Amino acid sequence: MALPRLGGKAPAPHNHGTPRAQLGKRVLHNHGAPQGSAGGHLPLTIMAPPGLSGRGPAPYNHGAVRAQREGTCPSQSWRLQGSAGEAYAPYNHGALRAQREGTCHSFMAPSGLSGTAPAPHNHGALRAQREGTCPSQSWRPRRSAGESICPLQSWRPERGGACEVKCGLPQYKRSRDREDGRLSLLARTAATSSRGLEAPNRDWTPLSFLGSGRAKHLLGHSRSRNYKAEFASCRLEAVPLEFGDYHPLKPITVTESKTKKVSRKGSTSSTSSSSSSSVVDPLSSVLDGTDPLSMFAATAEPAATDSSRKRRDRDENSIVGSDFEPWASKRGEILARYTTTEKLSINLFMGSEKGKAGTATSAMSEKVRTRLEELDDFEEGSQKELLNLTQQDYVNRIEELNQSLKDAWASDQKVKALKIVIQCSKLLSDTSVIQFYPSKFVLITDILDTFGKLVYERIFSMCVDNRSVLPDHFSPENVNDTAKETCLNWFFKIASIRELIPRFYVEASILKCNKFLSKMGISECLPRLTCMIRGIGDPLVSVYARAYLCRVGMEVAPHLKESLNKNFFDFLLTFKQIHGDTVQNQLVVQGVELPSYLPLYSPAMDWIFQCISYHAPEALLTEMMERCKKLGNNALLLNSVMSAFRAEFIATRSMDFIGMIKECDESGFPKHLLFRSLGLNLALADPPEGDRLQILNEAWKVITKLKNPQDYINCAEVWVEYTCKHFTKREVNTVLADVIKHMTPDRAFEDSYPQLQSIIKKVIAHFHDFSVLFSVEKFLPFLDMFQKESVRVEVCKCIMEVFIKHQQEPTKDPVILNALLHVCKTMHDSVNALTLEDEKRMLAYLINGFIKMVSFGRDFEQQLSFYVEARSMFCNLEPVLVQLIHSVNRLAMETRKVMKGNHSRKTAAFVRACVAYCFITIPSLVSIFTRLNLYLHSGQVALANQCLSQADAFFKAAISLIPEVPKMINIDGKMRLSESFLLEFLCNFFSTLLIVPDHPEHGVLFLVRELLNVIQDYTWEDNGDDKIRIYTCVLHLLSAMSQETYLYHIDKVDSNDSLYGGDSKFLAENNKLCETVMAQILEHLKTLAKDEALKRQSSLGLSFFNSILAHGDLRNNRLNQLSVNLWHLAQRHGCADTRTMVKTLEYIKRRSKQPDMGHLTELALRLPLQTRT
Repeated sequence: MALPRLGGKAPAPHNHGTPRAQLGKRVLHNHGAPQGSAGGHLPLTIMAPPGLSGRGPAPYNHGAVRAQREGTCPSQSWRLQGSAGEAYAPYNHGALRAQREGTCHSFMAPSGLSGTAPAPHNHGALRAQREGTCPSQSWRPRRSAGESICPLQSWRPERGGACEVKCGLPQYKRSRDREDGRLSLLARTAATSSRGLEAPNRDWTPLSFLGSGRAKHLLGHSRSRNYKAEFASCRLEAVPLEFGDYHPLKPITVTESKTKKVSRKGSTSSTSSSSSSSVVDPLSSVLDGTDPLSMFAATAEPAATDSSRKRRDRDENSIVGSDFEPWASKRGEILARYTTTEKLSINLFMGSEKGKAGTATSAMSEKVRTRLEELDDFEEGSQKELLNLTQQDYVNRIEELNQSLKDAWASDQKVKALKIVIQCSKLLSDTSVIQFYPSKFVLITDILDTFGKLVYERIFSMCVDNRSVLPDHFSPENVNDTAKETCLNWFFKIASIRELIPRFYVEASILKCNKFLSKMGISECLPRLTCMIRGIGDPLVSVYARAYLCRVGMEVAPHLKESLNKNFFDFLLTFKQIHGDTVQNQLVVQGVELPSYLPLYSPAMDWIFQCISYHAPEALLTEMMERCKKLGNNALLLNSVMSAFRAEFIATRSMDFIGMIKECDESGFPKHLLFRSLGLNLALADPPEGDRLQILNEAWKVITKLKNPQDYINCAEVWVEYTCKHFTKREVNTVLADVIKHMTPDRAFEDSYPQLQSIIKKVIAHFHDFSVLFSVEKFLPFLDMFQKESVRVEVCKCIMEVFIKHQQEPTKDPVILNALLHVCKTMHDSVNALTLEDEKRMLAYLINGFIKMVSFGRDFEQQLSFYVEARSMFCNLEPVLVQLIHSVNRLAMETRKVMKGNHSRKTAAFVRACVAYCFITIPSLVSIFTRLNLYLHSGQVALANQCLSQADAFFKAAISLIPEVPKMINIDGKMRLSESFLLEFLCNFFSTLLIVPDHPEHGVLFLVRELLNVIQDYTWEDNGDDKIRIYTCVLHLLSAMSQETYLYHIDKVDSNDSLYGGDSKFLAENNKLCETVMAQILEHLKTLAKDEALKRQSSLGLSFFNSILAHGDLRNNRLNQLSVNLWHLAQRHGCADTRTMVKTLEYIKRRSKQPDMGHLTELALRLPLQTRT
């Protein structure tokens, strides 16, 4: 049977393997039965190795029985064709072989004439050897030119049409053989160009792994590895650790050592220590336990720093516990609630314009006269009234006054600062725009607080002498006379203020300064200030003055409860004024209704009641409640009691409070506000179990009758939480239905989105079982009221956050899946071109959390159907698609686990469907590195499931995508070079390629070759070495591929070590790739012989040396010489790290003592160490 003559084409070898054809396991070809052919057609698929100079194909194996015909004997390796000089590739016939005189059946050509040695034939156990005919020599010299013709090479170099050279690396193409209609592979290795491989001197000679022409020298590029023995040798020795021994994870206990005696002449001082360690701190042995810097700081002049002030304020405020709600938490709510659209006015101090008096007789009298004139000038009206201010303008003016106060104080204009405070305090007597008064009170008292703090810190700083600072809890005896005099001066100035309200507020703001004068100063001032408030006629102004005094009193003396209680009972005495004629006339003038006026008292009364009830005994609270019940029109008091008293106190008396609410007059304070306050308490504390349903019924009777949607939703929002907390889904469904009924007419829900959102949050906070939640009939219709997209998305996000947080087990409940798919779809559809990346990331996180919690158990087909539906619904969020791909890959691996790797026809089809899902989804992603990693991951999954062709498709797609990798990529908003990320990906890719079996139609190591071509064509940074690092990784891969048994395998998948069985021709192809890659590395090293690149050259040279040391067989003389040259190169210009070189040499010497490593001893002697000098 004759081989077809393919001009310029090299046929690939046949590997027939076992008696059966197993294409699924990548056994290349097995003919088994007797075969023959006429007309020169070869019934085998040819697989050609690349090569320009003597690269021979792998052997043919036709089986045991063959048809033999005279003249075309299948055991005849080749025939010279006279003039043509062509040679047919040899056959390997196995055990039964026809032998004819003059024809050699087994050959291995030495590199005698052309320097090319074809790979040997493997003829099996039976081999004919005839005298005078070397069975390893299958070539004859050409008589005319003396050239050698390789009988395994059916192409001619001069026929250059089919041989393509590109960048020093092999390029591969498939062509269809027109003669017999089969695919043949054209394998071509680029010629060694003088530019790429020719070296100018010995140091740069690109040494190949090829030896003298025998097969054993072809294997010389990598050493054989015994991975199990290497793992065993690298394993750390187990050392028993007794209890109590030192361990790096144990906390270190430092024990202070006290020195008894210090010797100045170097004598060792005896130390006493509670530490069990005998190691003495060298610093503690020369010190007496005192830090010299601390001693120096102690002798320096002390100063009250900002940090000490903050600590002092914190300590003083810590008298009130954390369970006391501070005023700061109420401030924002008051400013937001009490607003106005009316115009406001404010008086601004403009300064004095009058001339000064004549020269005084003394400087002191001049100073006093000046200050008195300034005060008189202020009182006489050097002010400017600003009218028609909006609320925001008014707030801005107050803030300007606050800043002016700070500036005046900083510039030592204390009188001006006092004027500003007095002026602002006067504003609290103005009730012309009464709805804004609570907010005005908050703004003005901020200025008063600032003033009080400035005065206190000034006096405190005056108490500091040259040696000491006042302790945090000082007594008046510690205060010097200067500070006391200054403090008295401030109180005298304030006492001279004519008007009651400014005088009261300014003195209350510096109440804390009484600590400098006497121990009883504060306890004496509080009752006096409480009595001063009785002189304020307006009940609204009066109650807020009491609130400010209570606030200051709780800050400076919370233990003085008597003054607080006195404020409360004084207020009860004047409570009737609220319904008096004076107030009613004022309301008529301003056009304010009583139901709108009474809530203005709530912030002040709530604060007073809170201060009094804090840690108050039960008897006092009961007395206060009884006093409030005796007063008529007590709805306002009742509301403050429920707002301020402890929730437990209110909850245990819920039915009593409901009775009092029923008795209140509806015309005064609205009853729904009272029920709202009661509901807030019941959300915090549980009422008696027997009263719970009755309480709900009584409250809801009132709430459901409310006609105003805003009043209704404000109450319903509070009572929904009580319902969810104490009742079942039936009652919750009833409440939600009532809310829908009240809020749907006239689209009232559009004005109440915050309250509706609050209701949803409270419902999902108490129903963590989503199967129960979605079985609430009115829950989804309730969600439909959120018509505004932004609000609807926020609600959906809240639902998904709760689901992810509280859903413990995966679910397949169709009710949950359908509802949450709708919720997730709502979130997904809100994404548009203007959506921020952070928002997209959050939405993707929530949707991915849902996808991870869906599981149909062993129903894998239903699981895949869910992933298909999810892909169609969430196609605009890339992280979701990535999660779906990972989920499908995990599904395929779970199928493999269930089948224990032995797929049936059904499961094999299913995993192929999973693989197809991933293959068609990955291209829709934008991020190129995400696509690359997913191609690799999905290919690994396909390989594990024995989907070999699908795995090849993934790997080819990844290879084809590499040229598209941009130079710069966006990482967290910053542009970075992509080469480091590409290097990381390729290293992972190489690790996978080790176990990928070759395809029978694509040639030896076809994926590695294609990947090398892509790497060669990629445009790398001129000043970067990542390309060479990749080539070094390729050498590691090829070294691992040359081992008899690979480091790792995939179960049920035969890798190349099983397919080729260590065949010498496969190893020869491996070696040739190593040659080409090494040539590229050496060429790059040559280009770095410049001053600015010498350090890079040294680093890369040492790295290449380490690779050869780890993977190469250094018994090969040429490889040994190359390693020595690289060692010299690394040290040539003094750029190498001497310590690293020493460590490397020590490692070589240690390895030389291991079995079969004696040759490293000679190598170590040839590796000198050079110093930088």
